[in-house]
Amino acid sequence: MTEVAFHFNAPDKLGYACRLLRKAYLRGARVVAWVDEADRVALDSALWTHVVGEFVPHSVPGDPPHVQTRSPIHIASDVAAQNGATVLVNLRGELPPGYERFQRVIEVVTADAADRASARERWKHYKAQGIEPQRHDLQLAPQD
Repeated sequence: MTEVAFHFNAPDKLGYACRLLRKAYLRGARVVAWVDEADRVALDSALWTHVVGEFVPHSVPGDPPHVQTRSPIHIASDVAAQNGATVLVNLRGELPPGYERFQRVIEVVTADAADRASARERWKHYKAQGIEPQRHDLQLAPQD
């Protein structure tokens, strides 16, 4: 069964995603980051510059097939499992279709009222499917 974790109170969704994806890359995980089209461009750019002198390898739709195959992180507005990814990072405000194909789903949620409301609906959906989501409050957690 898919494990689901909600990371609440992200001060900056894309900034937090950069840290999360960097950590996943360093641990050898294969990840799909599901984003809106506008955020896809911003996240792609941020992963080139987030840590000075460091690049988090990733691919985006339209990259050559050999780049997408070798990239541990794929940024997409389509949830189709890419290149053996086992982790899905949801940066959108809706339930990811096909989330059950992944071993783990990480829902990133800001303090914005609308974002929190849609996260509550996703939480309810996961619970109705027999999944007990984990809750991580980023205001209480140390930042690395």
